[in-house]
Amino acid sequence: MKIQNSVVFITGANRGLGPAFAEEAVKRGARKVYAGVRNPTDISPPGVVQVRLDVTDPASVAEAAKQCGDTTLLVNNAGIARLTNSTLEPAMIDDMRDIFETNVYGTMRVSQAFAPVLARNGGGAIINMLSDAVWFARPMLAAYSASKSAVWSFTNALRIELRGQKTTVLGLHVSFMDTDMTKGLEIKKTSPQQVAEAALLGIEAGQEEVLVDDFTREVKRSLATAAAIYLNPPEIG
Repeated sequence: MKIQNSVVFITGANRGLGPAFAEEAVKRGARKVYAGVRNPTDISPPGVVQVRLDVTDPASVAEAAKQCGDTTLLVNNAGIARLTNSTLEPAMIDDMRDIFETNVYGTMRVSQAFAPVLARNGGGAIINMLSDAVWFARPMLAAYSASKSAVWSFTNALRIELRGQKTTVLGLHVSFMDTDMTKGLEIKKTSPQQVAEAALLGIEAGQEEVLVDDFTREVKRSLATAAAIYLNPPEIG
């Protein structure tokens, strides 16, 4: 599909990658961009319409899908992460519940609500925000990695199911991005603008998976080797 004249709905659009997606979609000629945020304001860039959305609230998701019935491209971007010192910390169980509620069940809720919308509008596409952490987990990011692995599995099943309604489902994988989530980490980061551009180019090219950066591509290539990165991931910093 083409971004030109499309109608884009972006979850988690208040900061980080979300605004970059909105900006890139407008730049590429999207007719309208819905920015799903918890607390809408009266200030939005040209071409962007803020919509109240809490991906952890089924009623909020249903209302957003009803309100934005002209959507042709859904971007499941909303996500949270929490760092832990050890996988053995008791608090990690509660952290994982919270992370799964947003990252996994939120993505599922929004996909289920908008899939019929996309079907009515000719098929369109869905972008699910994933990670290189899908394929390996550091202890400090174990809960986040588990959530992204779950979303990857859901994405793969959703892709197969929605082909029948001509909806492309693209898995977007990237390593660390330069956002608030990675503030303070001394490691190579990819700009949100670069990620958004790669994703939308992938949609226009009909791709079903985009690996944005060199390290993510290296991680995936290593899976079938004896030196798989998930067995011995590099240190952060």
